[in-house]
Amino acid sequence: MMDAGILSFGFFQNAILAAVLASIACGIIGSLVVVKRMVTVSGGISHAAFGGVGLGYLFSIDPIVGAFFFSVGVALCIGIVKEKAGQEIDTLIGAVWAAGMAVGIISVSLAEGYTPDLFSYLFGNILLVPQGDIILMAVFSACIVAIVALFYLPLQAVTFDEEYARVMNLPVTALSLVLLVLTATCVIILIRLVGIILGIALLVLPAASVRGFTTRLPTMMAASVVLALVLSLSGLFLSYAWDLPSGATIILLGAAVYAVSLVLSRFSPARRWGGGTRSDRRLPQQEGPEGR
Repeated sequence: MMDAGILSFGFFQNAILAAVLASIACGIIGSLVVVKRMVTVSGGISHAAFGGVGLGYLFSIDPIVGAFFFSVGVALCIGIVKEKAGQEIDTLIGAVWAAGMAVGIISVSLAEGYTPDLFSYLFGNILLVPQGDIILMAVFSACIVAIVALFYLPLQAVTFDEEYARVMNLPVTALSLVLLVLTATCVIILIRLVGIILGIALLVLPAASVRGFTTRLPTMMAASVVLALVLSLSGLFLSYAWDLPSGATIILLGAAVYAVSLVLSRFSPARRWGGGTRSDRRLPQQEGPEGR
């Protein structure tokens, strides 16, 4: 059994704050990622972030800061190359995925000294989130909420139908790049919780789990935030009580919830109305760029 007094410890309070901040970010961005079907792109950005971690060790800067700038650069490169060069997205992501990991491995091997917490960047440890990272996560989460709120309707249009957005004379390329940068930012927030390897799962599993139960994007975002928080806190308490890796525990809970949601969503009115995977077609009709 877990002693309730653990809640008085600073490291556990930091872990709870980290779970709250990460849940807000991944619930909002994860919904856009799932609806736009860019999970593979997000996975490429997530794994490429290891290159930034390695460069951080190599140049003696905060690995999280290095991962942020590297991930944002990778996200912009993916968006620009896809738009200008017309490269197949799966091939491009595979190249970026492998190259980012390779940069990280080489950078770590060239870095002086020992890298004791490298494992936590790969697989996460919510119980070891320092105060400085909490502040950084709060800033990133606030930026994500502010940008999505400010550009909600244009982002929604691009998420559901790029061709329709172009007809509406929206800056599709710029908005797509913004979404990629927001995804990269969310990936960085999740590194401390579940790590680079498992980050993509926490980003998409909550949104994927609730998608079959609603036909409204704001509802999907809100439900994803709540579910991500429940998964994060449950994984946190279970990992502490049973001495398990926190990141893996959170992801296994998320996978279990997703599996259950696949069964239950078959009986959901939203699923029956939209015909399963086609349910996303109702979203732009109900909540299109015109604000209906």
